[in-house]
Amino acid sequence: MVKVVIIGSGNVAQHLIAAFQNAQILGSEIELIQVYSRQTGSVSHLIGLEQITNNLDTLAEADLYIICVSDDVIAALSSQLPFKNRLVVHTSGSVPLNVLNEDNRKGVFYPLQTFTKNKPVDFKMIPICLESENASDYQLLDKVAKSISEKIFAINSDQRKALHVAAVFVNNFTNHLYQIGQEICQEHQVPFEILKPLIAETANKIMVLSPEEAQTGPAKRNDTATIEAHEAFLSQANHLNIYKTLTQSILENGKKL
Repeated sequence: MVKVVIIGSGNVAQHLIAAFQNAQILGSEIELIQVYSRQTGSVSHLIGLEQITNNLDTLAEADLYIICVSDDVIAALSSQLPFKNRLVVHTSGSVPLNVLNEDNRKGVFYPLQTFTKNKPVDFKMIPICLESENASDYQLLDKVAKSISEKIFAINSDQRKALHVAAVFVNNFTNHLYQIGQEICQEHQVPFEILKPLIAETANKIMVLSPEEAQTGPAKRNDTATIEAHEAFLSQANHLNIYKTLTQSILENGKKL
């Protein structure tokens, strides 16, 4: 059995705990033996209290330690680990591998997905991006990743940074646009529910088309009259600025074709 310890208790940690627990039920050779959490109660609904510690000095001996904490504390936490020459990885999309302390072997175990507590996800469909300093450690990470996902990728730190920036555009920025759409609907007493089939179809289209091929709308058509009418309609300066910026970007993209 490959023994794993998760260090952290946030969104990513909780989803990983659930994924490893489910894999064990299905007969996986990967065993989650311990979770470190400063507040033991935050993960006690996922794993037995006897497997939770709030003291780094009592971390169990394992084959892999997965740090699941905020980006700004990864380096400091890795330097506090009370052992040497073990495989320690983090789960960040934007933090390079080399921030991890030199006392241990280093790697990255990055599941590229948006995680929300108490919102289940199908981990089998989540891409996991792996990086390590040597081939044997990569083989171990690959084995662990394949126990919970069907989509495994070897991605270096520069590529992972690019993926993370791209993910901000397609996820965080897109969700913010949903919020703006909801605000416009609320302002004019229109149910946001009406837009949900459109949102779903827009996401589904890029499963079979490139984003460039899927693009529609007044900016794509260079429909100046509609664009000007929309700009005149928008009453909030922030909404108007975003509309103008995105419209101009689509227009410029059209000129490159």
